[in-house]
Amino acid sequence: MDDLLTAGEVEAVLRRLAEVMPGRTPDAKGPKGQPDAFRSCISCMLSAQSRDANTAAAATALFKLAQTPQGMLDLTDAQIIGAIKPCGLYNMKARNLRKCCEALLAEHGGVVPHTRAGLMSLPGIGRKCADIVLSFTFGEDVIAVDTHVHRVCNRIGLARGKTEAKTAAGLEARCPEWALRDGHFWLLQFGKRTCTARAPKCAACPVSDLCLWYRSGEAAGV
Repeated sequence: MDDLLTAGEVEAVLRRLAEVMPGRTPDAKGPKGQPDAFRSCISCMLSAQSRDANTAAAATALFKLAQTPQGMLDLTDAQIIGAIKPCGLYNMKARNLRKCCEALLAEHGGVVPHTRAGLMSLPGIGRKCADIVLSFTFGEDVIAVDTHVHRVCNRIGLARGKTEAKTAAGLEARCPEWALRDGHFWLLQFGKRTCTARAPKCAACPVSDLCLWYRSGEAAGV
């Protein structure tokens, strides 16, 4: 199987998905749906290995107690852990949350940085969270790569990477500029509706003729 699609094939895949997927809707608020960059960052941290409903419950409880870096630091560890328990891994997340708030105050004057590098310098913030904040809070044209986008890209041949961060870097380098704004939505929606982890719907796929996984015959064994 060839390793990657050609630049022309990447363009063709994205144009087809743009035609059949809803894309970014006017009310799109991102997976975390938070009103500012700080709360978006914190919600992303809480979402690691957590279901959306559990993340939302933890974030709601936490933001009832505090909504700023200093406000978070004024809370006790027990208060933070008690609020975020629904999202799991709460001891580690509480430590990262406190470290993130300390870094924001010490290095950024309490203001969330507006660059990927600045965001990723914060404890607990990786490439995916940084790109979510850049896209949904700051309106930057970037494709946030989550588990669905990661799977679709590697399966089709848009980009390769053992981790979501590596796939994101590869996709950014190969994605045409016009597709950066809505690419996350098309790939996410496609991954949830058609190119699912189990039993992908290849017979109904609009890009199966371009998909390297399908063309290799591997899909036949699914």
